[in-house]
Amino acid sequence: MKLVSWNVNGIRACITKGFEESFAKLDADIFCLQETKCQENQVKLELPGYHQYWNYANRKGYSGTAVFTKKEPLSVTYGLGIEEHDKEGRVINAEMEDFYLVTVYTPNSQSELRRLEYRMEWERDFLAYLLKLQEKKPVICCGDMNVAHQEIDLKNPKTNRMNAGFTDEERACFTKVLEAGFIDTFRYFYPDLEGAYSWWSYRFKAREKNAGWRIDYFITSPSLKEKLEDAKIHSDIMGSDHCPVELDLKF
Repeated sequence: MKLVSWNVNGIRACITKGFEESFAKLDADIFCLQETKCQENQVKLELPGYHQYWNYANRKGYSGTAVFTKKEPLSVTYGLGIEEHDKEGRVINAEMEDFYLVTVYTPNSQSELRRLEYRMEWERDFLAYLLKLQEKKPVICCGDMNVAHQEIDLKNPKTNRMNAGFTDEERACFTKVLEAGFIDTFRYFYPDLEGAYSWWSYRFKAREKNAGWRIDYFITSPSLKEKLEDAKIHSDIMGSDHCPVELDLKF
């Protein structure tokens, strides 16, 4: 089974940059999007063989997530069930036969960390949400989690320390996720691989120089460890400032 996650940074823009070709080439069983930046009826994607589920932000042109899956889920829910968190279209949960598939677009702490306090509330509530799901069946969670966990996960850790996405607080929250038993699948397979990034700034020719950050993840419940086959970062696929990430499992 192949799962793919991609922050498209605006699906309408990404479509003009070859999204449908990349989608077909990757041929995932489940394909998740973050930062779709669209409202209902603004995009019509013809994806034969896929069921489509979209979660739109209340605010136009902002945030948003989507899940495209070949197999119809048993059920689909949107958001965490907490009003404060559920206005920005950040979470979709597709219940499959053997697992819950959760895609997430974690709030950015923003410049001058003006949203860091809210981000800490989100982190606490989101982890509680995953753990509650895990009581029923294993969880696979993917998306743009807006944090580079360790220094190996970004090109310039020293100059970015305490910038949004690399604060001690955000990194500690991701550590808590791992301490709760969840597996960072890319590091499970490639614990020491350097230069593996999923996001690059549009400025300073960052992608050309591979001056990036790894902030897009697949994490899984520990009970799925034996089913993990590989994890990939498709840095050759353009169309966004992020690239798709992949998880392969045997079910």
